[in-house]
Amino acid sequence: MNAYFKRQLVDYVEYHRDPRNCAMHVFGIAFLFLAAVLPLSLWPVQLFAVSISVATIMVLPVLVYWLLLDAGLGAAIVCAAVLLLATATMIVNHASVATVWTISVLLIVAGVIFQVVGHRVFERRQPALMDNPTHLLLGPMFVMAKLFIALGFRHDLALVIERDPQQAPGSSSLSPAQRHGESLSRS
Repeated sequence: MNAYFKRQLVDYVEYHRDPRNCAMHVFGIAFLFLAAVLPLSLWPVQLFAVSISVATIMVLPVLVYWLLLDAGLGAAIVCAAVLLLATATMIVNHASVATVWTISVLLIVAGVIFQVVGHRVFERRQPALMDNPTHLLLGPMFVMAKLFIALGFRHDLALVIERDPQQAPGSSSLSPAQRHGESLSRS
């Protein structure tokens, strides 16, 4: 785990303390990922005599980013992405273009509902990406980290994710925006 990822994860965890919110994220993130790649899977591209979709090309940079943040979690996300890309391909091969777009819209609505309910109902606060848009890319890493911890792997991640926010160095019960405002008032 690199230092940048650890810092980002510590910040992200502050918004995801309730296990019900974390469960909502599992479904919300998977639905939103599939919704994003589904319409892009409609466009095949020939690359070195191999037919792939625009979805695969668009996902590659994000997969590389996740691998650079943490190789183990990134590799697991690559496996999940392959399954979701295969699901998108299967849907595209068996559905009309209108049906593909309809499914995408429904997945977006469902994914956003899962995220909003998780944050508003269970955490009682706004989503992390409202304060830090880079958290949009941390969600899958967080979900995968929680899975690894639940399976008994990655004790180093458990120390970061399951730490009491009062014990975390430099953290408080204040949100990052509140801490920023507090630091400005001290200046």
